[in-house]
Amino acid sequence: MPGPRPRSRYAIEAAQVLGTQIQAARRERRWSQKDLAGRAGITTPTLRKVEQGDLGVAIGTVFEVATLVGVPLFHEDRARLALDLDLVTARSALLPQRVRAPKREVDDDF
Repeated sequence: MPGPRPRSRYAIEAAQVLGTQIQAARRERRWSQKDLAGRAGITTPTLRKVEQGDLGVAIGTVFEVATLVGVPLFHEDRARLALDLDLVTARSALLPQRVRAPKREVDDDF
């Protein structure tokens, strides 16, 4: 079995900051770990890992928990996130065809 993946110091610290923000927001709402875990559809041990900044937790799980307690992920203004997504999509469309993900044809010949 391979050992743990190497992680950059920046990624480790960013995950810890986000976990601490999630924990603080949960406490401000006076929710227990069990309450928040239930709302997020995860186990209490998984929530503990999120709050500790464990990089092994799926990013979707961390983002959902952050959203539930009101921790902004990128911007306070949610409309700004949609704008950023539009800009990234538009930039991607400008890339040459050879560097874009290929479109797969559906094999429907049964």
